[in-house]
Parts: sequence; C-alpha cells; structure tokens
Amino acid sequence: MVLLGSESLDGMDRRHPVSLHNTGRWVKICLTHQKEEALEPLKDASHLYEVERRAYHAERPGFRIAELQISPAQMVPWHYHTNIQDTFYVIEGHLRLFLRDPKQEVRLSAGETYTVLPRRPHLVTNGGDGSATFVVLQGIGEYDYVPLV
Repeated sequence: MVLLGSESLDGMDRRHPVSLHNTGRWVKICLTHQKEEALEPLKDASHLYEVERRAYHAERPGFRIAELQISPAQMVPWHYHTNIQDTFYVIEGHLRLFLRDPKQEVRLSAGETYTVLPRRPHLVTNGGDGSATFVVLQGIGEYDYVPLV
C-alpha cells in the first residue's frame, strides 16, 4: 500500500491494477494483486475515519445504535465485524455499500435498509451529491471493528 498526499500519480508503474481510496488528506493506493490483511480488532474505530457528524442513540452490552452523517468525499473504510451484524437505515441522501465474499454493491436511498452479516468485509460511501445521514444498528454480540489494509 502507498499513501500519497498531494503528490502526482505520474511516476507510478501502470502495469499493475490499482484501487484508489480517498480518505480526506490522503489517497490510499492498493495494488489489487496483493492480498488484503486484517489488522487487530478495535473496540472503538472512530479515530480511523472522519465524518461530518456521529451520535450514539443507544448503547448497551451487545447492541448499539449509531447515527452518522458523511459528505460525498467521506467514507467508512474497508472493515468487518467478528460477531455482530450492521443494519444500515438511510435517513437522508444516498449510500453505496461495497461488499466482498461475495463481491456486491448495494445502493440505498432514504427509507431503505440493508444488513451486512458478521465477518463480511464492507466499505460505506456516500452515493449522492450532498450529505448522507444514516443509522446503523450493531449487534447482537460484542462489538469490534477489524480494519482491512
């Protein structure tokens, strides 16, 4: 993986396919022929990515409800949860979920839901031109966030 700030991509070896992931100040470039690795599970991943707004409406052992608002340039990076499922409910705007195992893309609009089962890698992006607001129900079980690189 290569991290670039405002540097140009011009000197890059273009014989290998790449995927670009905009995380605000940095662009991650992952060679697609390399296998992604999971990092150690985290109990709190809020420091790993920026959002316009984050609020927790309910939290108890084994279950929580979080509300997030993301701009068109923001995303929740590739990750999975060991024991819990994420159920997304869009309040305003549009979401695009990218999933693996199997590969799938899901587009959601206001009022629509989708559930990602435990251990299924997923990436959450804004699928529209304005902010997207959604709640995510996370449970039932011990929460963790396993980032993928």
